Amino acid sequence: MAFITANWNPLGDAFYRKTELYEMFWSLRDGLGDSLVAAAPYGGPIALLRAPLRRSTSSRPQLDIYSASGVSITSFPWKSGPVVHLGWSVNDELLCVQEDGTVLIYDLFGTFKRHFSMGQEVVQSQVLEAKVFHSPYGTGVAIVTGSSRFTLATNIEDLKLRRLPEVPGLQGKPSCWVVLTQDRQTKVLVSSGAELYVLDNTSCTAVYPPGLSPQAGSIVHMAVSFSYKYLALFTEAGHLWTGLSNLQERLSEVDIKRTAPPTQMVWCRRPRSQQPSVVLMWDRLLLVVGACNDTIQFPMEERSVLVGELDGVRIIAPCSQELLQEVPLVCQDIFKIASMAPGALLLEAHREYEKSSQKADEYLREIKEQDVLGDAVRQCVEAAAHEYDPDTQKALMRAASFGKCFLTDFSPEQFVVTCRELRVLNAVRDSSVGMPLTHTQFKQMTLQVLIDRLVYRQFYPLTMEVCRYLKIPDYQGVSRVLKHWASCKVQQKDLTDEAIARAVCSKVGDCPGVSYSDIAAKAYECGRPELAIKLLDYEARSGEQVPLLLKMKRSQLALSKAVESGDTDLVYTVVTYLKNEMNRGDFFMTLRNQPVALSLYRQFCKLQEPQTLKDLYNQDDDHQELGNFHVSASYREKVSCTRTRTTQSVLKSKYRNPSGPSSPGGLVWTSRTRRVFLTPPVPLCPEQRLEGRLAQLQSAVDEFNKAKNDFAAKATEDEMRLLRYQRKLDDEKGAGLLGLSLQATMEALMALGLHKQAEQIYRDFRVPDKRFWWLKLKSLAEKEQWEELEKFSRSKKSPIGYLAFVEVCMKNNNRHEAKKYVSKVTPEQKVKAHLAVGDLEGAADAAIERRNDSEMGAVLSRCSASDRLLMDRLTRARAGAARK
Repeated sequence: MAFITANWNPLGDAFYRKTELYEMFWSLRDGLGDSLVAAAPYGGPIALLRAPLRRSTSSRPQLDIYSASGVSITSFPWKSGPVVHLGWSVNDELLCVQEDGTVLIYDLFGTFKRHFSMGQEVVQSQVLEAKVFHSPYGTGVAIVTGSSRFTLATNIEDLKLRRLPEVPGLQGKPSCWVVLTQDRQTKVLVSSGAELYVLDNTSCTAVYPPGLSPQAGSIVHMAVSFSYKYLALFTEAGHLWTGLSNLQERLSEVDIKRTAPPTQMVWCRRPRSQQPSVVLMWDRLLLVVGACNDTIQFPMEERSVLVGELDGVRIIAPCSQELLQEVPLVCQDIFKIASMAPGALLLEAHREYEKSSQKADEYLREIKEQDVLGDAVRQCVEAAAHEYDPDTQKALMRAASFGKCFLTDFSPEQFVVTCRELRVLNAVRDSSVGMPLTHTQFKQMTLQVLIDRLVYRQFYPLTMEVCRYLKIPDYQGVSRVLKHWASCKVQQKDLTDEAIARAVCSKVGDCPGVSYSDIAAKAYECGRPELAIKLLDYEARSGEQVPLLLKMKRSQLALSKAVESGDTDLVYTVVTYLKNEMNRGDFFMTLRNQPVALSLYRQFCKLQEPQTLKDLYNQDDDHQELGNFHVSASYREKVSCTRTRTTQSVLKSKYRNPSGPSSPGGLVWTSRTRRVFLTPPVPLCPEQRLEGRLAQLQSAVDEFNKAKNDFAAKATEDEMRLLRYQRKLDDEKGAGLLGLSLQATMEALMALGLHKQAEQIYRDFRVPDKRFWWLKLKSLAEKEQWEELEKFSRSKKSPIGYLAFVEVCMKNNNRHEAKKYVSKVTPEQKVKAHLAVGDLEGAADAAIERRNDSEMGAVLSRCSASDRLLMDRLTRARAGAARK
């Protein structure tokens, strides 16, 4: 394969080669002369502005943006001020630096993004020169003004302008200068006459390149390497000095025998370079100068542009584009003449194998004897990655595959990964795409950035195929591509909203990771609200639909979507937004059309805004709910002091003993006598509290009457009557009853011994007999008023029966009193009564008399071993009852 080395040129111990990347698709009548040209690194786009300083309004400059292969991306007339410099950001955005210090930023398709200024003082002094550079912080811009001052912005995304110190003795434009990035600090290296200065934030320091000969003269051109690690200086005497950019070490100094300053000077080196070099270009000559003092000359037919890359230099000419780079060491080992490297032998073995020659076996034996077959395979794979020609790649990968067949423990991972990467690289290198990436650049860039750039350039089908081929997860690959595609699709003005919505739905479908709400938001930003609404119909998550609808002022639709979702929090969010944005009447009318939202808002108002709830009921003429509102409001009028401490003590004494001998206010508890005595009560709440409650209740009665709810009106009137009666008793007896319920009032009166008043309430409010008897029974038993209890039981026939008397007496530990009421119990409850007082004989007699098997069983279960006779009697009775 001797033809591969035909274009190799030796430079010291290394070789350099020029590889043709493209025949350019553009048609430049005047070539690249009189134009500003900026090409982005990593195979990026090319921007070309003709006659950038033209000031005539009748004939404006034309700004063209091309892919690296010369395919036109966009073109538009330049309508702003004179441009001094063009450059590309790390995000492939075009930066145009004007004379007045304004920097205009355009995207790849010529869409204006934003602008910023390099300072007010620049407007007067004008920009003489500018440079766009890349630092660890991002993309930066540096300028030198007519007043010989440097201004720096290290990151255009977070703009902070720094005005650097003055350079001593500098008048007008410096002879040359570069931007250096060292230790995360950005500095400017300036040549002024015979002096060299380094400018940082605070100081201007004179420096001298180590080892530069005194005869070299002033520095007229300088260049920094792609990594900012190395520096090249060209002097007026034709000397080229190279060294570290921190000016601490010299690499070489070469007299190139040409005193005319080059038009361009660029570093050409690759990672782990054997022989780094500097490329200098004059009108008709391209000169490669190595650190070994050797040079390579290439004649130039037309003016070209040099673009420094990570591992070489791109040479952009009007008709073609080439890549100049040092030949990787592994490629030298395989392809140089008479090479005996393992990879070279394996490649030759495979060539002979394809010819069916026996020499293939001889080459393989030689490799195996040296035990370097694994190294040979790895060399072929690595060399294939560095080759640009697909046929050479195939030959090397087939040789690697051939050698791999004779290895048993060789890992195929490197082979498979390289094969996949080469297929991707060959696809993006195609002239229709125009990204001439080398494998080294691809590894530095990373696959994710490559996908981002393909998406950004709108190569959607290719990007999706790459993602599927490399098996990238959907959320990082296909889904992200589809999302970007849809965001661009909604910006197409030549299609109807319906057509775009259908196209997006058919393409995106239910693809995971793609949010229709994000696409709809983009459509809304582009001024297409109806399209945004159509796209939101495809969004399955209501929580994603509603915020955008609110932003679009489609409140009715947002409320409907929130209600359909069933998410109450989402409904509350929309209702709150509408409340703040709409007037009160429109807000209420909107809610009336959404019963669910209205119901939720009413619940909210019950807890937070009672007055608003009243307004809602008034607007709807809902008298029933207005009545309920006034009843609830009447209870809010009641404060804690309404229920006095006297009554609280009475209620406490009913259920448990206080911890001490006396309760705090109202009543005194005596543990020995178990009696409650009345003490002077604490003052009642103000009169206006009660009047406020009564007013609210009266309003409720009026509303209930309007709603024709007689029961609610009557119950509310009874509540008002009870309140007035409680106030009367409080005034007369100091009972502290105000605010208690009807039953609690009766309990309190009985506890205080005011039985006549309790009976009066019983009659006036038609309290059921059973409830009244139960209350009085419990009250008398708890107060141990057994004589009164017996009189009460004889007053008339008990509506609750007499078993209740037995149980209450036993509950209060008085068996004697309980037995008095056993005889009054109905026959059906006799057994329970006897058992309650512990009279097993009586219970047995009653059960046997009734011949009830279950009752006899209940008595038997209560018998102990000492009740043997009783148990026998019950057993015989059960047996007899069973026979009958």
